[in-house]
Amino acid sequence: MRIRPVTAAEIPALQGIERAAGAPFRGLGMATIADDEPPSLDVLEQYRRAGRAWVAVDAEDRLAAYLIAEPVDGALHIEQISVHPDFAHRRIGRTLLSYADERAHEEGLAALTLTTFAEVPWNAPYYERLGFRVLEEAELTPGLRKIRAHEAGLGLDRWPRVCMRRD
Repeated sequence: MRIRPVTAAEIPALQGIERAAGAPFRGLGMATIADDEPPSLDVLEQYRRAGRAWVAVDAEDRLAAYLIAEPVDGALHIEQISVHPDFAHRRIGRTLLSYADERAHEEGLAALTLTTFAEVPWNAPYYERLGFRVLEEAELTPGLRKIRAHEAGLGLDRWPRVCMRRD
């Protein structure tokens, strides 16, 4: 897999990756998450224009996964990372996160952060295996608190969620 910036023409395909990656949530009784709409084309384009949207592509340049991120309180916050199920179990998510690590380091950011479901096997337990740790409430920065409040407003707190960080 090769990681590169997403192109404007690929923005709609990111939504397809997101929808496909969400489908397994249905098997956990989380149909609301499975049916959740991906970020809008406008939002994805904003990340692309800011240089904060990357894709993993195979040898034929087929999109396998994407990651969007933004600086939040001195860290690069992973807003979304999704791997198409056709490309699952190939360490693509790990590769995208390593790429994000490199970008964060180049920008002088101290860590990667993300928010995720605590009990979904391919969420918090997966990120812990990759070196992320769950942040205690007292460790949350103002920006992470704002993100969590927004998520709660969207109803995501129906299931336990956590903020995580990897220095």
